[in-house]
Amino acid sequence: MPKPRKPKAPSALPPPERRVVMAVIGAPHGVRGEARVKSFAGDPLAIADYGTLFAADGTAYEIESGRLLKDDMLIVKFAHLSTPEAVKALTGTELFIDRANLPEPDEDEFYHADLIGLDVAEAGGEPLGRILAIHDYGAGDILEIRPASGGGTWLLPFTRAAAPVIDLAARRVMINATFLTKPEARPPEAGDEP
Repeated sequence: MPKPRKPKAPSALPPPERRVVMAVIGAPHGVRGEARVKSFAGDPLAIADYGTLFAADGTAYEIESGRLLKDDMLIVKFAHLSTPEAVKALTGTELFIDRANLPEPDEDEFYHADLIGLDVAEAGGEPLGRILAIHDYGAGDILEIRPASGGGTWLLPFTRAAAPVIDLAARRVMINATFLTKPEARPPEAGDEP
């Protein structure tokens, strides 16, 4: 993973199109106002290296100290939070940074924030939908696609075989539709019209 470039010190929450979630505040830890924090940085302890952390309401959060708890979970002491009650009120709060503070990804690497919202089309160009979210259930990234025709969302493994062309400039992903998982149709029930 590339090192973050020297972040600018923004004084305000970046606009929605430039926000990237770096962490989520969890439950209080202990009695001194520390919080469990889930980090989305490649190096979990590096969340503050990418610039000011903001909540959606524009509040800036400064990290005084942090230590690794396990995997991507940290114990963090934020400035101005000194009680478990203050932390508890923030449980579930997402913390954002400005996308401009992230380094450019390597070839064949993508930030989730850059993929969400891209149009999805088959290799022939037929539009299928738009990327709604990206999930990782343990076996790699899965694209959740909102179909243009409506209905339940579709899932697609985010692999070169399933999504061979990612064109960020055109805001489009070309896919091999044979890899799509679509919701099963509900079997007709007695009384349904033919």
